[in-house]
This record gives sequence, C-alpha cells and structure tokens, in this order.
Amino acid sequence: MASDCRETLEIVAGSGLSLDDRSLQNLGSLPRSVAANGPVSASGSTAVLEPKPRMKTVSRPRPSTDRASTLNDEIPVQETNANAETLNADSQAKTGVAASANRSVFADVIELTKPRIVTMILVTTVASALIAGSATLTLIDWFWLMIGTALIAGSAGAANQVWECRIDRNMPRTANRPVPGGRMSYAVAVALTAASGIAGAAILWLGNGMIPACVGIATWLIYVLVYTPMKTRTAWNTTVGAIAGALPVFIGYTAAGGTLTELPGWMLFGVLACWQYPHFMAIAWLYRTQYAKAGFCMTTTVEPTGRHAAWQSILGSVALATCGVVLAWFPDGQWVASVASVVATVLILAASWPLLRASLNFRATPNDKTARTMLRWSLVVLPAVLLVMTLRASL
Repeated sequence: MASDCRETLEIVAGSGLSLDDRSLQNLGSLPRSVAANGPVSASGSTAVLEPKPRMKTVSRPRPSTDRASTLNDEIPVQETNANAETLNADSQAKTGVAASANRSVFADVIELTKPRIVTMILVTTVASALIAGSATLTLIDWFWLMIGTALIAGSAGAANQVWECRIDRNMPRTANRPVPGGRMSYAVAVALTAASGIAGAAILWLGNGMIPACVGIATWLIYVLVYTPMKTRTAWNTTVGAIAGALPVFIGYTAAGGTLTELPGWMLFGVLACWQYPHFMAIAWLYRTQYAKAGFCMTTTVEPTGRHAAWQSILGSVALATCGVVLAWFPDGQWVASVASVVATVLILAASWPLLRASLNFRATPNDKTARTMLRWSLVVLPAVLLVMTLRASL
C-alpha cells in the first residue's frame, strides 16, 4: 500500500494534480498506518485528490533598493514628471489669470460704457457744434464738451448693461460683457454708472451751460428709463432708441450757440434718428435668434420674415437723405439758393445711395448677407453725410 501511495503521489505530481491544502495538513497529522492505507478526506475520511490545471511558474522579481534598478525608478520618475507638468500648468494658469485680471480691469470699465456708441455720439456732437458755429467755442470749451458728453453717454451705456445683465447672460453676443460675465460686480457697475453720469452733467453745466447739460440728462433718462425697459415689451423700442440716440446732437449744437428751435439742429437730429433704422434693423436681423431667446421684443422677432424691418430701413434711408438735402438749402435756417447748395445736394444723395440700395436689396432678399451689407454701409454713410453737411454749413 505504501508503494501504491507513492505511485499515486508521483501521478499527482506528474499530471499536474495537487492535494487540497487542508487535506495535506490533515494527511500529515494522521498516523502513519492510516496514511499508508490511502488518501483521506479533511474530515478524517479518505482525502479527495482534485485535479487543478497546470500553472506556469512565473518568477516575479522583488523590488530592489538599488538605484540602478529600472523597476524601482520607472514609476516614480513618471509620477515626478507628471507632477512637475501639473504644477507647471497650474503655475502658468494662475499667472495667466492674474495677468488677465490686471490687464482687463481698465478694459472692462471701458467696455461697460459701450465705447462704440460713445464714439458715434462724440462724432455727431462735434459735427453739430461745427454746424451751429464753433467760433464761439474756445479750446477749453471743446475739452469740457467732449469730456462731459462722453461721461454722460458712457453712463447711459453702463446703466443699460446693469439693467439688462440677467438678459445679457442668455445671449452669446453679450454674455461676456463685464457684469454678466462675472468680471465686475453689480455694485461696482452701479457706482461707476452714477459717478460718470453725475460728473458728466456737472461738467457740461459748468463748462458749456445749463441747456447742453439738460439735453444730456434728458438723453440719459430716455435711454435708460424708457428705451431699455421697452426692449422686452414692444418693437416700438427702436423708435424711442432712435430719439435717445439723436438727442446728443443738441448737446453740441446748443453748446456752440445754437437753440433748440432752429431748423439746422432739427435736421441734424433727423439725420441721426433716421440713420438708426437701417443700422439697428440690420443688427436686429443678424441677432434675431438670440434676441428671441433672451426675450427681447424686436421688429425681427415680432415679424420674422424681415419685411417690416426692410421697409423701416428703406424709409429711414430716404428720410436721412431728405434731412441732409433740406440742410443743404437751409444751412443757417434760411433759404439759400447757390452753387454750394446744389453741390451739397448731389454729394448728400450720392453718399446716401449705398445705404438705400442695401436696404432695397435686403427687402428683396432678407438674409444675413444682405443685412450685413446694410450694416456696413450704415457705418460709412453717416460720417459721409455729416461731413458734407458740416462743409456746407461753413460755406
């Protein structure tokens, strides 16, 4: 039986079979006589030999403490490089954010005031002052006029952004502005709005007189308290916005000695007010989807085919040219039939024609391409017409 047991163990070793560990322990604890009689189970009975698949022995090297070992160095080196890259990236990101914050503070203050609108208002203010008779203005008068007008216009633009900060977050076009973008707090924006508005009105009052200051205040009130809330209520907001955008011509006109009742001043007002129809209708069309999602009530959202927007652009372009021609024949409020009047009429019509043609093309084919063309021509036509009107007034 002993030889049979040895043969069985040899078969187990040769065939890849192994004894269960507990069975081997029990087998070792049994008397020799019992073990010699045959295999036993773990409970004292005959042990069951369970075959197990032959496993290939793999030698696993133990980690070495030798610094020359690549096994030890491989993972720590990768972790070190990764950590270094992460730290490097974090450092660069923090540096970039800090630099961006330092660099954008002044830029955000300027952006809050809507600098493009401020620039347009300053251009019209200069033109209206020249047409009224800039000989009465000294250099210091010009300085206070520009500073005061810019501050009031910037305050109105800032107040508009503060009012609409929640709505602006819903439009990609305006979501990155300082207040909706989170770069400037609501309180800081309100403080800047109030400070610039009060300072602008005071500068105009002290430097140029009560009437220019009152016109500036009226412009601010209409733009902020009437036009801004109307944008979410009725498409007539464009008309109110056109009035607010054209009023600043009387700041320059009255500062240079003109009055609120003179024809040239109202013709200038008409040019600015009528110009805003093709200009803003083009913008309203290009961003009609964003305006609709944000809740703005624009002509292009109320009537999405573009027909109403096109007709308003056409009528605005015609009225703009008409106001310019009237001023060409009434340069100082009185009828003047001269060669200068004829030349000015031809130049004004020529300068206005591209905007009218773009409006007609938009009416025929209302799409983004024709709207963008109309917008671009509006930015060219206004300064061209103002230049001709200014030259005519000086002759």
